[in-house]
Amino acid sequence: IVATGASANWLGLPSEEAYKNRGVSACAVCDGALPRFRNKPMVVIGGGDSAVEEATYLTKFASMVHLIHRRDSLRASKIMAQRAQNEPKITIHFHSALEEVLGNDALGVTGVKLQSTIDPSRVSILDAAGVFLAIGHTPNTAFLDGQLDLTAKKYIVWKKHFRTDTSVDGVFAAGDVADDYYRQAISAAGTGCMSALDAERWLSHAGIHA
Repeated sequence: IVATGASANWLGLPSEEAYKNRGVSACAVCDGALPRFRNKPMVVIGGGDSAVEEATYLTKFASMVHLIHRRDSLRASKIMAQRAQNEPKITIHFHSALEEVLGNDALGVTGVKLQSTIDPSRVSILDAAGVFLAIGHTPNTAFLDGQLDLTAKKYIVWKKHFRTDTSVDGVFAAGDVADDYYRQAISAAGTGCMSALDAERWLSHAGIHA
């Protein structure tokens, strides 16, 4: 059973690393409702569907949400992009990149420094209690070295509907390594149970154990 998960993509900033779990997160659903973020401004980095979903979710708790995107338009679907534009609590900052996460030891994250992608000399500061990275995930499948069929995004392919079978008989996959849609602990645990049952039944049918 392959259950190696997927790793959130990070920008690699030293300040980002310094404030992880102290205001910097890659999962709004996991952390957005924490008391430290309630009724305070928050920042989401990204421009795809995931970023819009994260920003929209955070409007339930934040005083406002700043959506930061490097380009001049969102990569999200038209419906999702329109949702973000219509949400009064979301402010979209185009042509902007996160240069530094600001904060201190006592409070954690207190803001962000943004840099214009058009004119690098233009820098702005936003107050924020949280910074959420929504720039994708990378499934931990490099070690497979082509032994299993993968999607274009390198997730393991489930070959049977409502089953955890992979392209190799007797090999099963569970959790985020094969799921690029839900990516939640409870759904991963569910497919973990499914893969265990699939593996047990495979062994039984193969006559390996009674």
